[in-house]
Amino acid sequence: MARMFGTDGVRGVAGSELTIELATKLGQAGAYVLTKEQEHQATIIVGCDTRISGGMLASALMAGICSVGANAIFVGVMPTPAIAYLTRKHKVDAGVVISASHNPMEFNGIKFFNGEGYKLSDELEDEIEALIRNNMKDVKLPIGSGVGKIDYRFDLRDEYVRFIEKCVPVDLTGMKIVVDCAEGASHYTSVKALSDLGAELVAIHTSPDGTNINANCGSTHMDELKARVVYEKAAVGLAFDGDADRMLAVDENGDLVDGDQIMAICGNYMKQKGTLKKNTIVVTVMTNLGFTLMGEREGIHVEKTKVGDRYVLENMRENGYNIGGEQSGHVIFLDDNTTGDGLLSALHLLEVMVETGKPLSELAQVMEVLPQALVNARVPNHKKDNFMDYQEIADAVQEVEQKFHGEGRVLIRPSGTEPLVRVMIEGKDQKIIDAEAKRLAELITRIML
Repeated sequence: MARMFGTDGVRGVAGSELTIELATKLGQAGAYVLTKEQEHQATIIVGCDTRISGGMLASALMAGICSVGANAIFVGVMPTPAIAYLTRKHKVDAGVVISASHNPMEFNGIKFFNGEGYKLSDELEDEIEALIRNNMKDVKLPIGSGVGKIDYRFDLRDEYVRFIEKCVPVDLTGMKIVVDCAEGASHYTSVKALSDLGAELVAIHTSPDGTNINANCGSTHMDELKARVVYEKAAVGLAFDGDADRMLAVDENGDLVDGDQIMAICGNYMKQKGTLKKNTIVVTVMTNLGFTLMGEREGIHVEKTKVGDRYVLENMRENGYNIGGEQSGHVIFLDDNTTGDGLLSALHLLEVMVETGKPLSELAQVMEVLPQALVNARVPNHKKDNFMDYQEIADAVQEVEQKFHGEGRVLIRPSGTEPLVRVMIEGKDQKIIDAEAKRLAELITRIML
């Protein structure tokens, strides 16, 4: 039986895989597990991104929360990192975000934060899942005055904006910035913060209608932003994903600056300022080899984890590091917030530009991005973890690994959030690695579908 929780909560197509029944059960079991040690009546903050299914799932989830005697505070559309912050600030018992991040609008997800604003451990997720699979056995549901209530607080997004502005009070006066809000959760918070700090702002994709989130916009579709930055003669472009926990940038020439480069720029700046703890940046095995070479040259230790920002965060917390993240734009500044935060990453990057007076294209040269191909193979969700069980796939993977041995690397893994197997090849020749990655991905899809 496949595990219910992926690397970023419970995900699926809203209404078929992620049903209102499942949302209610997640509310019940999550509230029970996360608050069972509390002697007071527990409270959980709930927010969502702009998907049309968000209200439906939030209502079901909060019904489940209230049915076990906990209270819910619904804050409406809010970036994922804002929920993490508000959970800590208001000293509630847990936070929940209803979002499928960068995924298409028909998907949605439910992810939990504990009272400290951190994503849950595998053990706690397993405990929630076990309770659901056992139909809440031995959990006594209260009646009468024992049930929880729901409060609605749509004003709290400004608290998050003020918090972010306080974390990085950079003066952006005179800087022209194009920001792509992905028709998602950042459509208010990022525009407000950047404007407050003085930027000359060109904001695009800020009119969410429930169905257009991530649709040819945001951090997964950068072409429009690249062209707009050049057209506007802007200093930089910023692109968020649907729930605004990741950010990718575009330099003044319209070239992509990815999460690896953002960490290299900010990490080196922190090292120069003496704020890079233990001279270490934490990345995943998907991070470009050029990042490791940058670390060797600059005297920065590069710590690697398996793929998933939760594993980066675990490593950072265990070892006392304060910056880490992923090539996809999830960057964690642990001195400021407890999860990846696209707006926070944007301000830290802009701070380096302002303080050094250098254009982003020059700053990005701190690391050489080596040729890398990433192709997704679409497969049935329930089969994605078992792709190597197919002999023809296993043989093909071994053949590609032998071909690039000593001149690159091959990394193939199931997505933690989507029905995909990701094929990544790094090497010297872009055309060759593109062709090999495409061939292998097509083979995986053909055999597994």
